[in-house]
Amino acid sequence: MQQEQRPGRRTVLGAAAALGAGAVVLGGGITPAAAAEPSARRGGHGGSYQDLPVPTVIGHRGCSGSRPEHTLGSYQFALDNGADVIEQDLVPTKDGHLVCRHENDITGTTDVASRPEFAARKTTKTVDGEAHTGWFTEDFTLAELKTLRAKERIPGTRQHNTLYDGRWQVPTFEEVLKWAEEQGRKRGRRIWLHVETKHPTYFRKAGLGLEERLAKLLRRYGRAGRDGHTFLQSFEPSSLQRLGKLGIDCPKVLLLDDLPTRPWDFTEAKDPRTVADLITPKGLKWVSGFAQGIGPWLNLVIPRDKDDRLTKPTTLVRDAHAAGLILHPYTMRNENSFLPADFRRGTDPNAYGDAFAAFRTYFATGIDGIFTDNPDTGALARADFVKG
Repeated sequence: MQQEQRPGRRTVLGAAAALGAGAVVLGGGITPAAAAEPSARRGGHGGSYQDLPVPTVIGHRGCSGSRPEHTLGSYQFALDNGADVIEQDLVPTKDGHLVCRHENDITGTTDVASRPEFAARKTTKTVDGEAHTGWFTEDFTLAELKTLRAKERIPGTRQHNTLYDGRWQVPTFEEVLKWAEEQGRKRGRRIWLHVETKHPTYFRKAGLGLEERLAKLLRRYGRAGRDGHTFLQSFEPSSLQRLGKLGIDCPKVLLLDDLPTRPWDFTEAKDPRTVADLITPKGLKWVSGFAQGIGPWLNLVIPRDKDDRLTKPTTLVRDAHAAGLILHPYTMRNENSFLPADFRRGTDPNAYGDAFAAFRTYFATGIDGIFTDNPDTGALARADFVKG
């Protein structure tokens, strides 16, 4: 998710204060029985998002806690190990193909830096106001990109994932759609996808608009309707609105970063509203005019204090539901370094903490689903929670 790209701009304590945080009772909020009620009604994998199990387990970039992210290996592992929905982030190539990468900067997720034939492509670009130096998908044709191999993005944290470096290429979104069709035939049900348009304003200004290309593929593979087993997500409201104007009726989810930040299309349009404005009842009502859900950073659901411990849940779940919106917050991970301090175990930042307790605490707020790097853990946690 975009939030991870700028950790230096996190103002967790300020966020907690702005949301009126107090001491948290872990596992508070709604009871497991209350959460199980919609799950009983929506326990299948039908064409409507309302048919999905609740809380829905969304494989963040596949199962990136176990395989290098945004590879067919990661997507397959997520699907085989409990994910209800599999996420893709989309960026374009120089010749206009949509490929699955978390960012257009592929320095850390491919072997491009070790490829002498592409050394001259290294450059510095400003993307959504931030300078990045490396190699970028929009400077490669698809044929060139296909010569690269994917690798683990955070090898210091997930050393076991480096075992799989070089096994997979960067997949195109069309390859993922074909993979989902094949897996659906094997399982006797369609596979749900959660598709993000990355930096859509940036790419539109570069002549590589994402929405029209995405709409064409969704129509080609029967995923453009409200029962197309596909969520569409973006940090930029105008991207979701554009997809709607193109006739794409999939459920749409507006992603939300930290409170003081603004969607980049707002910055470009000189719209002064921030995320803090968008999560007010007035802001959520506006969002409900073009989206069916929000994907907030988890700290907007339960803020952390100066010691990185959870505080009191905010009213965001209640307010979003009142506006008719579902919530798919991001991102739960098993490692101590990502968990709130309440759930860390031992001193090794790369070791797993008490992820089950963390999942239980977030589920208890009434969220409708969660993005997780470890959908296998999330699926077990959901089963425990629904049983009560």
